[in-house]
Amino acid sequence: MDLSIVLTITMFLTLVGFLMSGFPVAFTLAGTGLLFGGIGIATGLMDLAFLEILPNRLFGSVIRNELLFAVPLFVTMGVMLEKSNVAEELLESMGKLFGPLRGGLGISVTIVGALLAASTGIVGATVVTMGLLSLPTMMRRGYDTSLATGSIAAAGTLGQIIPPSIVLILLADVMSNAWQQAQLNKGLFSPVPMSAGELFAGALVPGLILVGMYILYQIGMAMFRPETSPAIERQPDTEGTLYRKLFLALLPPLFLIVAVLGSILTGIATPTEAASVGAIGAILLGASRLGMLRTVLLAIAAIVALLLVSTNFDLRMHRDIVPTADKAAYWAAVLFTCIFLFGLARAIWRTHKSGVLGEVLRSTVRISTMIYAILIGASLFSLTFRGIGGDEIIESMLHNLPGGEFTALLLVMVLMFVLGFFLDFIEITFVVVPVVAPALLAMDGTYGPIWLGVLMAMNLQTSFLTPPFGFALFYLRGVVPDEVPTTAIYRGVLPFVVIQVIALLLITLEPGLVTWLPDLLFKN
Repeated sequence: MDLSIVLTITMFLTLVGFLMSGFPVAFTLAGTGLLFGGIGIATGLMDLAFLEILPNRLFGSVIRNELLFAVPLFVTMGVMLEKSNVAEELLESMGKLFGPLRGGLGISVTIVGALLAASTGIVGATVVTMGLLSLPTMMRRGYDTSLATGSIAAAGTLGQIIPPSIVLILLADVMSNAWQQAQLNKGLFSPVPMSAGELFAGALVPGLILVGMYILYQIGMAMFRPETSPAIERQPDTEGTLYRKLFLALLPPLFLIVAVLGSILTGIATPTEAASVGAIGAILLGASRLGMLRTVLLAIAAIVALLLVSTNFDLRMHRDIVPTADKAAYWAAVLFTCIFLFGLARAIWRTHKSGVLGEVLRSTVRISTMIYAILIGASLFSLTFRGIGGDEIIESMLHNLPGGEFTALLLVMVLMFVLGFFLDFIEITFVVVPVVAPALLAMDGTYGPIWLGVLMAMNLQTSFLTPPFGFALFYLRGVVPDEVPTTAIYRGVLPFVVIQVIALLLITLEPGLVTWLPDLLFKN
């Protein structure tokens, strides 16, 4: 057997073995890359120049990569919303609204899960939060244990596919690089770029379809097995009070989602700029929950006024002739900026004094450091993998499979599904996707980076939900009462796994579900 093939197989098996042993992921990736890099250089299979370009590669792909700046900002947004009791208020209000309907509590869990997914994008946090808040209520109201736990686990994993999410940000960066490499391999030396906004747009419709299918399942269970999801009596609150509470609970996170996602999809802001808006908005929302509603409203009013002024007047003061109206608008913009900064400073100080900001920043540093460390280790691993010819071997193997493109895609999806039982999405995104995506995108069929990226994201979401190793199940198992058996959780998620598979088949057979919105927004 060719030495390159032997080293490629051994390198991959060594990596999986170390990861399965529980050794830290970043060190496993970097250590495996160095080890096999040394072997490749010693055997003459690899040139030392591959390792010498690592600093330049890291400087270009990590330090100067503006898209990755969005990661700590989105993490800050998500953690702050988690600490601000947004989920608790949403669940309480939604439960009161839909509770008198059979299956209404389950529908509420799904809707709140979708809103939290779009707000936080962090699967573990969503599953744990939903489990702690909604499971006791559902069990107390007589819900079937399997249906309740299955609904919570499924709603929690929506953070994989509904933008903006950390998964899609990281996947967008990797898929963009793979797409450019695939085009260069075809001889296209002016590659067409792919943006994170396009991937967000591509994931939005499938994500909403998935939410709709979850709700249809809840309605079906309420109709055909009414004992599993009983209605609850309406509370003595008047309808006006109920709707007012729902409006106040729903408006802030919904406004934040629209501001962040809408600015990305309409091209007003890049994902990094939108993430900064989300982080600041989450801080203001957190401060409003701590008794600073008037200050927060004043800051929001100031920023809205600033946007109106900048839109309707020319604020450049270095022109030869500046009309009086523009001068007045300029000083008004300065005033509005000062008011906003004052409100933001007070919000930051209030969240700091309450201890919330410290917790948020510590979580942000911890999560972001983990992601960046894994990215650095993955860069070293992928350099060595390419240096020993692993990328060419993978591409040749996928191209020569019987059945062509369909078989290659099916094999990659099955591999990622199985690896999703044992590895986190970050490891799979940084290790597996850069290896297989260029080969799939280089095929002569219609694989596009947006469609392939959404397919991979939904595939990983299905894997994280599938018994017995799904990550979402482990998160949920850690917060449910001891009297809830693990088998009940497994039974509850199986119908949702089937729904996930149906959704996967839908977007596989109808790529237009993914590509329609990106084409509409970005191809004009």
